[in-house]
This record gives sequence, structure tokens and C-alpha cells, in this order.
Amino acid sequence: MKTGWEIKRLGDIVVRLTNGYVGPTRDIYLESGVPYLLARHVKNNQLTFDGKTFISDEFNHKNKKSMLKAGDVLLVQSGHIGHSAVVTDEHEGHNCHAMIVITPIKDMVSGHFLSLFFNSPEMQSGFENIRSGSTVPHLTCKEVKEIAVPLPPLPEQQRIVGILDEAFEGIATAKANAEKNLLNARALFDSHLQSVFTQRGEGWVDQQLSSLCHEITVGHVGSMASKYKESGVPFLRSQNIRPFAVSLDNVVFIDEEFHISLKKSRLRPGDLAIVRTGYPGTAAVIPPDLPDSNCSDLVIVRPSKEVNPHFLAAFFNSAFGKQLVLGKIVGAAQKHFNVTAAKEVMLHVPPMPEQLDIINRIDLFREETQHLESIYQQKLAALDALKKSLLDQAFTGAL
Repeated sequence: MKTGWEIKRLGDIVVRLTNGYVGPTRDIYLESGVPYLLARHVKNNQLTFDGKTFISDEFNHKNKKSMLKAGDVLLVQSGHIGHSAVVTDEHEGHNCHAMIVITPIKDMVSGHFLSLFFNSPEMQSGFENIRSGSTVPHLTCKEVKEIAVPLPPLPEQQRIVGILDEAFEGIATAKANAEKNLLNARALFDSHLQSVFTQRGEGWVDQQLSSLCHEITVGHVGSMASKYKESGVPFLRSQNIRPFAVSLDNVVFIDEEFHISLKKSRLRPGDLAIVRTGYPGTAAVIPPDLPDSNCSDLVIVRPSKEVNPHFLAAFFNSAFGKQLVLGKIVGAAQKHFNVTAAKEVMLHVPPMPEQLDIINRIDLFREETQHLESIYQQKLAALDALKKSLLDQAFTGAL
């Protein structure tokens, strides 16, 4: 440890360490009044009140123990455990729920330093080790008081906070730019896809999907939990169908006997699988390397020779196709896209040579978009790693 630093028990460097209000909240909220801070307002060293939760002045003063002071640190007890932020001047005298309120001894520890420490990688891992409760994991004041805090002199704390604030501001700007570029790349691809299906080329004809297919049916509908096996025949669900691709992440399996009994919902390469519920219309072609699979709650489309399944996948994944599907969604309790609606979908279909040309162009455009997305995702990951590295250095005396 760096010269001049000490290890202090958290309970010994604070004036107050107490729970926010922990009683029932159903009847305390008002449309206006005293702002009431919740765990969702605290994340990644930021306090952002959404202007939606208020309490009466009477209720606020009844709970003086947890009334906030500027410079206090709020520590989230459950949910995203361990996230923290410093109370700003605008929330002086307000109150909070389901968070630990910490008032530092001013001439010993800076609230900003303490909050940054809580957000450090080592302390985030530490919170996992000290949390209590199996049903709803949470932090308790007793456990939090015993946290060992690496504590430099106050001027050194202020220097570290200044360095981190400046660095994090730059990282936040760089992340915002990378996220914007990521969205732009996706928007550019979506725009290209949209343009394909809003044009009216020579030789294109309007046809219902039912007239272009040998069969349109639906995957198995019914309880499945008791049928899943550790291995066997892949059983695809909505989450396994991504735009243009089948994902086997978190795939479940059924045995061969049950697979044979579900003849109607068997999938084969070249079939188009369309999501019915959740993100209806999302579509992917079953690939050759998945010769034997089954499914639930998917619309299964088996195209004739008049239309290429990859052309249909592009249509359903386009903004034009999604808008059309949304107009065909049925069901009041849970929105879903059914077989009848699928059969009635009207497409503007070009001759097969043009379909193949469109597919090739979309594949090239999609490949380039995915390359750009990969670059921006790597930048975002690198920025997150840099932030964690700076926090790690800050609390080991290396900054």
C-alpha cells in the first residue's frame, strides 16, 4: 500500500450509516411533493431522479432518520447491489427507499471518494460476498459497516476524485460517440433493407404468402417444461430466432421419441421460422447445419420454388415487413402473429434471378454492417475495461 494510506473500517469513518425507509410504499406516493429517491435512480456513480416518485412533507419529516444531506452517499441494497452515488445539493432534505444512507466524517473521507470506491471492481465483487438472503439478496447495515476502506489523506482523495472525474467524462463522451456510430450502422442497414421492399421493379408481382408456399404451420403450442432434456434434438423457441440467424445460445433439447411425435412442428433446412410472440415477425432460415430440429410458438413457412426463403427472411426483417406484421398481430392478452395472419401477408415479389441478386446484395451489406458493429462493440468493451482499470489503480495507490 502507498505510504500515508490506511485501512479503515467503514463504520469508523462515517457519522451515520442507516437504512432508508423500508416500510410499505403502496399508499405513500403523490403526483407532486417531496422527491423520493429509489434504487433505480442510482447507478454507476450517478444519481438521476426521474421526477416520478414524490411523498408528502409530513411523511418526509416523519422519517428524519433517513432524510438526506448534500454529500451523503446512497448505496443500493438490493437489485443492482452496490451501485452508489453522492447526494447533490438539489436533494438536500429529501428521503429515500431501500438504500443505505451514509454520511461521511468530512475531515476524514470525501463522499465522492467513497462512492467511487464502492463502484471499483474489487468492491463490486466484495458486495457479492457480503450480501444476505437467498430469496432476495440484499446488503445490511451491519455488513456494510465492516467494509475495509483503503484511505489516503483527504488531499490525496480529492486528487484521485479529480483525475477519475476528468477521465470518466472523456470515457462517457467516447462511449456516447461509439454507441451513436453503432446505431448509425444499424440504421444504415435497416434503411437499405427498407428500400428493397418499397420499390416497384419491372416484373414484380403482388402475391399472398400462402400462394408462394407449400405449407404454413405453427410450432408446438403447449406446456414443455417437463419434456426438456440435457441433450437430444434441438428445440427452438422465440429467443433462438434472431434477424437472419438461428442462435443456439440457451437452446433446449427434447428426446427423439417426443420429436417424432411432434410431426407438425419439425423443422428442416430451408424452412423459414418466424417469431409469433415477443418480437413478432423476426425471421431466420433454418441452416443446413441444423438438419434435425423442432420448435414451439414459431410460424413455420415452407416456400415453393417461386420464392427464396432468404428473400422472405429479408422481407420479414425489414421495417416494411415489421410494419405489415404489426398490423396483422392478434390476441388481446399477449400479442402474437398467427398462421392465418401469415397466410394473408401480401408481398411484392420479383423474378427469381432478381431475388438472388437482392439476397447477395443484402448479405454483402449485412456483412459490412456486422464488421462495423464489431468494431464499435470492441471500442465500448475497451472503454469499460479502461474505466475498471482506472478504478482498480485508484484504490491500490497506483494512480
